[in-house]
Parts: sequence; structure tokens; C-alpha cells
Amino acid sequence: MSETSVHGYDERANTRLQDQHDALVDLLHSDTAYPHGSTVLEAGCGVGAQTVTLATRSPGARFTSVDISADSLAEARRRVEAAGITNVQFQRGDVFDLPFEPESFDHLFVCFLLEHLAQPVDALVGLQRLIKPGGTVTVIEGDHGSTYFHPDSVAAQRAVQCQVDLQRAAGGDPNIGRRVYPLMLDAGIEGVRVSPRMVYVDSSRPDLVDRFTLRTFTAMIEGVRERALAAGLADAAAFDAGIRDLRRTAEADGVFCYTFFKGVGRKSG
Repeated sequence: MSETSVHGYDERANTRLQDQHDALVDLLHSDTAYPHGSTVLEAGCGVGAQTVTLATRSPGARFTSVDISADSLAEARRRVEAAGITNVQFQRGDVFDLPFEPESFDHLFVCFLLEHLAQPVDALVGLQRLIKPGGTVTVIEGDHGSTYFHPDSVAAQRAVQCQVDLQRAAGGDPNIGRRVYPLMLDAGIEGVRVSPRMVYVDSSRPDLVDRFTLRTFTAMIEGVRERALAAGLADAAAFDAGIRDLRRTAEADGVFCYTFFKGVGRKSG
């Protein structure tokens, strides 16, 4: 994974990623499983939030999880060891230059990686070379442009746009979810099927209100406050008003929606 993420790798970001995973585990991963004896490359594993679920749900498969950040890998190892998981090995490396032979793995899993890359198609093409013909390729990405909520708020929309602008300036695309299908096609992946996974939150789902609306999405936007102010994207009063309005959507009459996109295809051959 390229180190262009605007979210960072600090403890606060790690906690937010785990909250996101806990809130979305069934929505994103209920239909992901790998056969006994198969080998899976997880590219851009970060702090291991997805790794634990993948390895637990496919105990007979063997996972190689890679990331460019030593700090993230250390946290991922800690989580895997704490869960008693033994079918994962970690490797530090850049997804554009991994130290594996062609066709070393049966399957490829990519989650929340492409949004941070300036050349996502090139990344998929290179990673696909490491997969055996006929192996599956799974890509999951979010799309900040799919965010909507009640009560609506221009201030909240502008705060979200600050995060979007910062990530684009860093070379990424926070609205990449809508591009999963064409990106996979451009990478030469066959039989691609993409399914939207919408997170709908209202006060009848208090766990999602807490874990997703507040501790995942709002925490992510709040986390770019200082960088947004430094970049001149907002003043403090306007940004803080946006955060207050995002938190307002977590109240009894509030609603929050966000869509992820999951694509699955196969390497040709």
C-alpha cells in the first residue's frame, strides 16, 4: 500500500478502522470464503482489521498479508496472535514491487487499498500477475460521494468534502467505489460482478449508530481537521459546525447512509 493515506497510521486511526470492520463484517465478508489448502494474497492489509475475519472464516486457507507500513504490520500481527490465528504470515512490501514469483497464489483480496493509489489499475495488473490462472480477485472499496444523511447539512457536506479534497491531493480517490467495475475490467480481470453494500443507520440500530456513524465515519472526517485548516479548505468554525451536524445524524430522528462496492472476478486462463 502506498503511504499516501490521509487517515494515517496512529492509534486513533487504528481504532477507527477496527470499529469500521466490526460494524461491517457481515455486510462486506459474509460471502467471502476460500477453499481448504488454497493460498490467498491480501494486498494492503493495514492493521489487520480484515485479516482476522478472512483467516477465521477460511481456516483451511493460508494467507499472506502485505503492507508497506511496519507499524501497521506490527499491529496486524498483534491482532492475529491475540485471536489465536495461525494461518497468516505477514510480509512488508510495496504492492507495486512485491517479492513473490508470478502465479504464487490462488486468490487475491484487496480491501480499502485502491482508494489511496494514484495508479490503481497498474496495481491490480501487477498483483494479478501473482495469481494463478482462474484464481479469484476480490476488490472492496468505499465511495464518499455516496454519503447522505438526515438532517441534511451544507456544513457537514463541506466537512466531508475537505477529506475528499485532501485525499485527492495525496493522489487517491475517495469516490473510487463507483469505479470498481471499470478498474477491474481495465486490469484484464474476467467475469467481474460488482455488488453495492449500503450501510443504512437509524436509531433503531444503536450499534451501527455508535460504531459506524460516530466512531467510523464522523471520526474519520474529524481526524483530518488540522490538515484541512492548514490547507485552507475550511476555517475552524465552519469545520466544527460540520462535525456537529454529522453527530446530529446520530440522534433519535437521524439517518445516515453510505455505500461500499464489492467486485469479484477471475484471472484469465
